[in-house]
Amino acid sequence: MLMQLPSIVVVVIYLLAALLPALFLMRYIYRKDTIEKEPKGMLVGLVFLGVAAAVVAVILETLGINLLSLYLEEGSPAHTIVMAFLVVAVVEEGAKFVFLLWRTWRDPNFNFRFDGIVYAVFVSLGFAAFENISYVMGYGLVTAVARALLAIPAHMGFAVFMGYFYARAKRCHDEGNVAGRRRNLWAGFLVAVLLHGFYDACALMGTLLSLLLFLAFVIAMYIIVIRLVKKESQTDTPV
Repeated sequence: MLMQLPSIVVVVIYLLAALLPALFLMRYIYRKDTIEKEPKGMLVGLVFLGVAAAVVAVILETLGINLLSLYLEEGSPAHTIVMAFLVVAVVEEGAKFVFLLWRTWRDPNFNFRFDGIVYAVFVSLGFAAFENISYVMGYGLVTAVARALLAIPAHMGFAVFMGYFYARAKRCHDEGNVAGRRRNLWAGFLVAVLLHGFYDACALMGTLLSLLLFLAFVIAMYIIVIRLVKKESQTDTPV
């Protein structure tokens, strides 16, 4: 059916399929920021920094995977697990975290706790949207449905945890608590890496056990993330 449509229409359909899930989740988080909305220009900028993070991640992941293949057999469980945690998760969450920190840490708009979640989510969903375009264009609309239900919300989930600790690090910084700032910054990064790594490892292992773990993990994470966003939104305080 799609092949009978003009090429430009097909491209637009694919782009919408790739972008709408991320835009929907951005709107969800934006609406949860009830006390003081962040400047829209700033949020758009964070989305494009997420795209920049994705480009950086592609380069670094390629280097990392090539290096890893020199030491571990491709396709082996060890290769899959190390790649998921130490290459993909570290590189992707690291790239997001660096751009998040660079753009928002000293911004005067970063003055409420929920802002940390908003900023982290917008960077992460910019990353996910860019990544999603390549998948949907390469593999079609069936992939778009699967990623809309799994990959895009997962990126938001990792970001919610990162932003949760990121905001607490900001509060510690403003209070002069250097140890607390450092502890929370590392916690935000490492929790996102562990969640991302576990998600990817389970998805890539290809066993029945890994599939069951993957489904249980996704369901549990979505429930926790929704509750955490609701709680942080309702109890938002200045940093």
